Amino acid sequence: MNYPYLAVELFRPGSTGMGASNTLSRSGFAHPRTLIGMNLKTVLREAFLALRRNWIRSVLTILGIAVGVGAFICVVAIGNAGSSGIADQLQSLGDNFIWVEAGSRARNGMRMGSRGSRTLVLGDATAILEQVSLIKSMSPNVDGHIQVVYGGENWSTQYRGVTPEFLEIRRWTLRSGTFFSMSDVETDATVCVLGQTVVENLFGNEDPIGQTVRINSIPCKVLGVLQRKGFSATGQDQDDFIVMPYTTVQKRITGQFWLDDIFLSAVSRDAMPQATRQIVGLLRERHHLNAAEDDDFNVRRPEDVVQAQLATSQIMTILMASVASLSLLVGGIGIMNIMLVSVTQRTREIGVRLAVGATEFDVQRQFLSEAIVLSLLGGIFGVLAGVFSSYAVESLFQFPTKLTPDIFAVGGLFSAGVGILFGYYPARKASQLDPIQGLRYE
Repeated sequence: MNYPYLAVELFRPGSTGMGASNTLSRSGFAHPRTLIGMNLKTVLREAFLALRRNWIRSVLTILGIAVGVGAFICVVAIGNAGSSGIADQLQSLGDNFIWVEAGSRARNGMRMGSRGSRTLVLGDATAILEQVSLIKSMSPNVDGHIQVVYGGENWSTQYRGVTPEFLEIRRWTLRSGTFFSMSDVETDATVCVLGQTVVENLFGNEDPIGQTVRINSIPCKVLGVLQRKGFSATGQDQDDFIVMPYTTVQKRITGQFWLDDIFLSAVSRDAMPQATRQIVGLLRERHHLNAAEDDDFNVRRPEDVVQAQLATSQIMTILMASVASLSLLVGGIGIMNIMLVSVTQRTREIGVRLAVGATEFDVQRQFLSEAIVLSLLGGIFGVLAGVFSSYAVESLFQFPTKLTPDIFAVGGLFSAGVGILFGYYPARKASQLDPIQGLRYE
């Protein structure tokens, strides 16, 4: 009565029938669960044997999946690099940075551009720090362009008159030397800190610390050099400037006591919108502006612009990854077609299995495991192809890429999902085959 179960092992593809005796119990009979309910090792072995018999079709299907996974990984790596670069720019902007700029003013019916008004003063900066609780630090700013001379070299650059809080607000660090102190601000000291571009053009390989440069015929001692930040999102060189105490700039260079900007740092990113509203209300009150008058200042949050760029970059990455995923769908269709052909070619084998007692689940699991093996092999080779293509893009085209574990996880899960999704229909079709029709199939 147990011979039908033994026939399952005898008719198994690739079996010689010699292994059937190993499945017998001590009583001499083979248990149905031992033969029909194949364990995972047997299922995988059956899948590899079936795929090896038609290795050319299997290789082409694996290649289709590998190309899809590799393209997905490479495209997402490129998008991640772009998003990472924008995130670095966001980080370098400042510590929850809010920027109050002198605004426009009307002259003879004509509105002047930004910084046309001279109503922004130190008292405004002090009032914001004292009265707006969402602001934790402040630095006034006076800037302009000037010629800097050292020895036989000179360089046209921008000066900034600030306080020591400037470093914290703008998240800037020193490469060497020190920054000026608050006592230097109070005494209008002729000291300065240089950006990296200024150092390269004036000093070359010489150490600038302790040297004296001439700024508007004023000798100024170099205390430190700022760490390089590179170019901004708008293409501006962020390292081409010189920093001095704002009092020194006002008294020795400009001769004026109004501010170009006020640099502020909010207590948190979430507090920035509310802090902005409070700053606007406070400055309008201090400048005696009625409801019909426009602001004579501008309050900006540069972070908003970069956040928009970051969101755009992430959307583009998603779109490119979606396009690359289409090749995975094509590979999945290839898996389904190959499995349907395999079901047709193995109709008699399926009929014998069902006739001797195999369940629909056993047949379905066998064919589904073959589809999953195809997709997993394609996923493994696709990950390797994605890594190789990412490094190739970076080295050949000088285009940055960024590989992360998440990319590999998503690519691998996607390939496995494709195998299950497109292998299910052929497996189900095989399991629902009529045993009688299968046995009659030639």
